[in-house]
Amino acid sequence: MSDFVTDQELLRARSDAAFRQRLLAVSLEWLLEALKRMRRSESPSPEAARQMREGVALAVQLADRLQTGIPGDGPKTA
Repeated sequence: MSDFVTDQELLRARSDAAFRQRLLAVSLEWLLEALKRMRRSESPSPEAARQMREGVALAVQLADRLQTGIPGDGPKTA
């Protein structure tokens, strides 16, 4: 996988649950690294702080999807 998700990877992720999980895991790693770099920056701007809050919220969503699975991946429960 490259640094950016390609259209081909997105298409594959729609039909391959294992690949989708790997793609989510890699995306979470990239996001956490970016947040670390932002956190280390000297005197972040209000815009950077807003971006960090959004990044943290997205990281929580990705982690939740990795732990519980994405809706539609497994058998349906009544």
